[in-house]
Amino acid sequence: MAACAAAPGLEGFEVAEISVGDSELTVAIADTSAQRRQGLRGVERLPDGIDGMLFVWDSPTSATFAMTDTLLPLDIWWFDEEGRLVGSTVMETCLKGPCVGYGSPGPIMWAMETPTGEYGFIPGALLSTVENP
Repeated sequence: MAACAAAPGLEGFEVAEISVGDSELTVAIADTSAQRRQGLRGVERLPDGIDGMLFVWDSPTSATFAMTDTLLPLDIWWFDEEGRLVGSTVMETCLKGPCVGYGSPGPIMWAMETPTGEYGFIPGALLSTVENP
């Protein structure tokens, strides 16, 4: 996955261009355990030009997300090992625990968080990288 430097407010995260179906997005990449744990916690708003965060695993996994200390309401999109959208969930902010856990609908390779209501991807949409010329 091609990536470029981190966006302001998301230091330590690389940024990549991806597509979901016909939509192109710029996302911060969380591909280490520490980055996946951090996610968008404490982020008041996404930096200009960043559409969301893509969580990446090396092999299919069942994942659970919690919105602990997450200030933005988010949609989470679940993608299987073929990159197909297999489900989504609306997640509510949680500033004081215990917080609800939002589990994947099965084994996934990617999960993407975007601000609630910004996208309407359809099940089966394919996640892929965007090749820059």
